[in-house]
Amino acid sequence: MRLNLSSQIVFNTVPEEFYNPKTAVERSEITRDEHILTDIYPTVDEGAQKIADAIVAEIKAKELLGKYCVLGMGTGQSLTPVFNELIDRYEKKLVSFKNVVIFNAYEFFPLAADSQHSTISQLRQRLLSHIDIPEQNVYTLDGTIAQEDVQSQCRLYEQRIQTFGGIDVMLLGVGRMGNIATNEPGSTLTSQARLILIDAISREEMSLSFGSQEPVPPCSVTLGIADILAARKVFITAWGEEKAEIVRSMVEGKISDSIPASFLQTHNDAHVVIDLPAAGKLTRIIHPWLVASCKWTDKLTRAALVWLCQITGKPILKLTNKDYNENGLSELLALYGSAYNANIKIFNDLQHTITGWPGGKPDADDTYRPERAKPFPKRVIVFSPHPDDDVISMGGTIQRLVKQGHDLHVAYETSGNIAVGDEEVTRFMHFVNGYNQLFMDSKDEVITKMYKDIKKTLKNKKEGDVDTPEVRTIKGLIRRGEARTACTYNNIPLDHVHFLDLPFYESGKIEKLPMTEKDVEIVRELLRKVQPHEIFVAGDLADPHGTHRKCTDAVFAAIDEEKNAGAEWLKDCRIWMYRGAWAEWEIENIEMCVPMSPEELRAKRNSILKHSSQMESAPFLGNDERLFWQRAEDRNRATAALYDSLGLACYEAMEAFVEYKPL
Repeated sequence: MRLNLSSQIVFNTVPEEFYNPKTAVERSEITRDEHILTDIYPTVDEGAQKIADAIVAEIKAKELLGKYCVLGMGTGQSLTPVFNELIDRYEKKLVSFKNVVIFNAYEFFPLAADSQHSTISQLRQRLLSHIDIPEQNVYTLDGTIAQEDVQSQCRLYEQRIQTFGGIDVMLLGVGRMGNIATNEPGSTLTSQARLILIDAISREEMSLSFGSQEPVPPCSVTLGIADILAARKVFITAWGEEKAEIVRSMVEGKISDSIPASFLQTHNDAHVVIDLPAAGKLTRIIHPWLVASCKWTDKLTRAALVWLCQITGKPILKLTNKDYNENGLSELLALYGSAYNANIKIFNDLQHTITGWPGGKPDADDTYRPERAKPFPKRVIVFSPHPDDDVISMGGTIQRLVKQGHDLHVAYETSGNIAVGDEEVTRFMHFVNGYNQLFMDSKDEVITKMYKDIKKTLKNKKEGDVDTPEVRTIKGLIRRGEARTACTYNNIPLDHVHFLDLPFYESGKIEKLPMTEKDVEIVRELLRKVQPHEIFVAGDLADPHGTHRKCTDAVFAAIDEEKNAGAEWLKDCRIWMYRGAWAEWEIENIEMCVPMSPEELRAKRNSILKHSSQMESAPFLGNDERLFWQRAEDRNRATAALYDSLGLACYEAMEAFVEYKPL
């Protein structure tokens, strides 16, 4: 069973020569805007293997010389694939770590002496306890000491590194703020090991490493930029499209203390190792025509013309031959014969993505429509990772599908319980207990006992404690009630509302369990029951907590299994991917765009607001201060504004979709 099909979405349209050049000359040509050596791999595993190869080679070279191999290591999530590769090589007896010395790059501060969430504990769990490195060869900063002792500890730590001749290889991830180790924006080129306050976004990112809701300590003792740059070789990893923007800033931007990772541009042996999604904003991937000759597909031509419109400030049909020539697109003039021909082709392509009939318009010529006319009405399933992603991501489209007579089902894949605040549980339990008192004369002893138990549990709960199963169940019920209310508002029958409660989500922690065949079979059972003509599934794989990707992988795996089984229903089914509150599809990839009037946008907002537990008090709103309905409206309006700026119809807002074709 293929459980990671979403990883194949991004790079299908990226020609290999732009991420895997065959010669040094080709590499030099396409990387002219890059200031750090950057290697791009189709998958995370391939990138991790290359780093592990380099580290193992260094260890063996030092071993032949009878010397220690000194490694500096971070503990971010992006390093786990590399750790797994190193463990695999050790278990296959391809390498020994007896001559390795490891220096932990940073440690949280302050820490209790018995804390299980120190970075050195994470490093032991993920790597050290699985290899044969002697305990005395592992060094770490101490987060339990008194603050007045931190500075002297830092100087001693740097001296200890020097007694081993310095660090041979430094292995770190890069944070969304451009931090390396915990050198936050504002760190200088000459900064040394020190105590530093951790930024809110970095703390949220680091909480994923904790695997629970225990708060990340506010500070860290970290090696400085100067210490990192003193290493003879540096590897920086980044995986996934959520890192694409910071990778671009680090690799192609100017050196700045606002992006500490950009200081690696001054190092003579620094390597950035990334997968294709993380490379998505680099010039050679997003604007390849600026660095080399291209094989011009329709999508690449569309991307180039939209880019040209944005830098010239013109709509598509006003672009001239001069605009093309002055901005490096003369190849398109040769291909199409004139700007006019290219303009008309792409204008028509974009116009054909716009439809007010997301389920297809009955008895209409569907030659140039994104969705086919027949069958009508269609059976439709909208898969929603959390109980509000459906309305946040495609609330306007859902309204149209229902109004146009389609048989629409909504499948909520996870309970979403950890995103409910404790005060919502208290409010809910007050209501239930009050109902018991007023209408049942307090005769329901189960409610009375549960009320007292929950009240006691929440009173004694410490920050970071995992909720009890009972509390999680109540939080799940709260979200179910909100989802049902929103579906009723959108005129979806409640017998068409499905709560799948996929098991991978029920860890009670931020870090979820692995998605398995059990999750896939739950999805597959619903597909076989409904046999849809149209499926909508989450495509915003940059969801910072990873739930969306696992949910999408479960759906894709279920579809893949049905395809292998020769399911007849799948032969007449189209699958559309939506994006939610985090990002929108790039316009060159949009294949269906559904417009909304001001009234429809207001109705979408109202359906989002039915999810009251996800308003101001929701635990995972992130660093973006906008509420989910505000993010959704801003995104939908921005999509409409982009179409308008290109000279197409002007709408209040638009929801965009990309078709997924089973691999």
